[in-house]
Amino acid sequence: MARARETFGKKETRTKKDKKRKEKEQKRVVRKENKGTTSPDDMIAYVDEFGNITSTPPEKRTSVKLEDIELGAQKLTDPDPADLIHTGMVTFFDTTKGFGFIKDTSNKQGVFVHVNGLLEPIKENNQVTFEIVRGPKGLSAINVKLKRE
Repeated sequence: MARARETFGKKETRTKKDKKRKEKEQKRVVRKENKGTTSPDDMIAYVDEFGNITSTPPEKRTSVKLEDIELGAQKLTDPDPADLIHTGMVTFFDTTKGFGFIKDTSNKQGVFVHVNGLLEPIKENNQVTFEIVRGPKGLSAINVKLKRE
């Protein structure tokens, strides 16, 4: 009897199956050859303090005193008053509306300033000293005064 017509797709699937079967046979032969080489020491696995499985025994655990563990948010320390005072240059100030912006010289960050936060009148391009507080819409400058040379 003649073989049924073989299309390219059928031929490809048959060759893939044959290849897979041969690879499986080779793996089985390799496993049989290496069967006697496993020792009980190779089968032992250790779990370290972080839950990771390793082949080496874990090292001595580091102990932590209960007093050193802080629960909750970290306690904030009051910053040094000298660190609160920043210097900068007024980049924009509208006297009619009473607000403007100061560019901090240390980090080049723009800070909003309102007329209520001024200790003395300022105008654009003035060098000023100020303190930064977090307002409802971002950083704001308070206690703004002209920088004395």
